[in-house]
Amino acid sequence: MANLKEIRNRITSIGSTMQITSAMKMVSAAKLKKAQDAITKMKPYANKLTELLQGLSASLDSETGGVFSEQREISKVLLVVITSNRGLCGGFNSNIVKEVELLIESDYKTKQVDILSIGKKANDLLKKTHTIIDNKSDVFDELTFENVANIAENIMQLYAEGSYDKIQLAYNQFKNAATQIPTIEDYLPIKPEAGSETKSNLDFIFEPSKAEIVLELIPKSLKTQLYKAIRDSFAAEHGARMTAMHKATDNATELRDDLLLMYNKARQAAITNEILEIVGGAEALNN
Repeated sequence: MANLKEIRNRITSIGSTMQITSAMKMVSAAKLKKAQDAITKMKPYANKLTELLQGLSASLDSETGGVFSEQREISKVLLVVITSNRGLCGGFNSNIVKEVELLIESDYKTKQVDILSIGKKANDLLKKTHTIIDNKSDVFDELTFENVANIAENIMQLYAEGSYDKIQLAYNQFKNAATQIPTIEDYLPIKPEAGSETKSNLDFIFEPSKAEIVLELIPKSLKTQLYKAIRDSFAAEHGARMTAMHKATDNATELRDDLLLMYNKARQAAITNEILEIVGGAEALNN
């Protein structure tokens, strides 16, 4: 059994760790509330905008709908991988990286695949095995629509120039504080939803024309879609970190309790030995 000093040092060390993990849990819980409110308010608008755009695009050919609706033979693919800048959030980053690796190995095994990372962890985990064309981790320093819109414009330009034939987003979708869903989402080209043409004709009257409305909506919709994905990932990150720190605190508490029990047993054994020595000495003197 370890001596009392070693056990005391371990208890002190674990107590310090518990204070850190507990503080990180509370900080993430506070940030999660704000991030969750932001993505909850934004999702209905973003989803309706995407639905409207798909409905309008259904009746337009690629020439009328613009370059962003052009369907090409896929030979070059860009994956926009969204992770966090920091760790200590469980499997949040590794899960989405595994999904990206699986996607590349299964669907794009014979294609050229490049990666644009949003978040330091994506860059760190994928740069050894894949080509990273850019790292936009600084967007989390000030997460605003304007900063994300600049990234979206660069991605749209790459597609318009023909640098890539398909662009997809890979991120963790926020469900609740304990659940994050790794998601691969098509970004470009824009694909009309099946049956959306009939629905759009029934629901809307278009003025001045479908084509002009689509060309106006496409850039706005793509910027909003990327902003929603980053916001989704941002909320999921804080949920994952809060859950991970909660589990870490619970594990540290359990370990500390075990060590306290071990310490008390060792201390009791030491006291018992001292009593036995005293009693033995007294018996020796009496004899």
